[in-house]
Amino acid sequence: MLSRNPLRRSDTVNALERMSTRQQTRVVPIRVCARGRDFVIRLKLEAGNRWGSIKDRTAIGLVASVASRLDDASATIIESTSGNLGAALAMIAKELDRRFIAVVDPKLSAIVAARMTAAGATLDFVREPDRHGGYLDARLARVAELLEAIPGAVWTDQYHNPANPLVHRTSTGPELFRQAGDCDAAFVAVSTGGTLAGISQYLRPRGPWIRLIAVDVPGSRVFGEPAGPRLLSGIGASRASSFLTPADWDDVMIVDDETAIAACHQVRDATGLCLGGSSGAVVAACVRYLIREPDVTAPVCVCPDGGASYAHTIYNEDWLRGKAIDLARWQLPVSFEAIEITDE
Repeated sequence: MLSRNPLRRSDTVNALERMSTRQQTRVVPIRVCARGRDFVIRLKLEAGNRWGSIKDRTAIGLVASVASRLDDASATIIESTSGNLGAALAMIAKELDRRFIAVVDPKLSAIVAARMTAAGATLDFVREPDRHGGYLDARLARVAELLEAIPGAVWTDQYHNPANPLVHRTSTGPELFRQAGDCDAAFVAVSTGGTLAGISQYLRPRGPWIRLIAVDVPGSRVFGEPAGPRLLSGIGASRASSFLTPADWDDVMIVDDETAIAACHQVRDATGLCLGGSSGAVVAACVRYLIREPDVTAPVCVCPDGGASYAHTIYNEDWLRGKAIDLARWQLPVSFEAIEITDE
């Protein structure tokens, strides 16, 4: 049981500042051979964040934006999440000694669920999909019910809170530019759109030569595509982003869930790097774009998370069979190779 000790505002802010102190995540190059041509792709591995994903940055920004409302010891943080954001919020809530309710759905990774509950989070499952075959609308309806029912409930609202893109404008974007400002294309997965919007807001005035490529999956409505069920979590959404404008991207690449998963296996088998599903989608989009646009020579992929949370799903043979995914059928017609890093 949490002690619910009251926190002064200065304590809340100080705790969040300590949590936001971090080293930059690594950028790792890999070689790709496609159609007789060699490319080097740089992967910005956001799994290196404190709690394992790019959502660590988002979570700290969201909680900081409502810090004054968390001074009360009875405050309860509430958020709808497909996984990684919830894991980060659970850890933040634990350090702040505040209750956290994560509204989740059956697609939640069992590993991420265990991490959240171990940190003291309450998981509130939505079991019935919405009319589009997804769960976002149902999760948001449940959030509204909890806000009505729980005194002192605080919704961090990753879908509309401007703190979401702001943290990527002030953190992810500058870091990416320092590490790979010489790139000519950056590939970014979309869900709420906050990551792409924030990175774009930082890069546009400083690196106008950098093409920003949004990566999405079929069934997602972020860019107005027909809604439908999706296998992967952490990429795509059943509604348009409230953060993105057409100025935030130069092109959109839609990658099948199966291709993204196959790309994860190809990269792991060839390089030893274990990527999450959304990261696999970003890499697959990058490879296809390089084949299509040969003038792009220095791409960077923002990889949202690693594969540690997906041992029971995309890296599990029984799960793949249950989803009728034949990796050989969906793999990219390319070869990957690790590049030895001699000087970081």
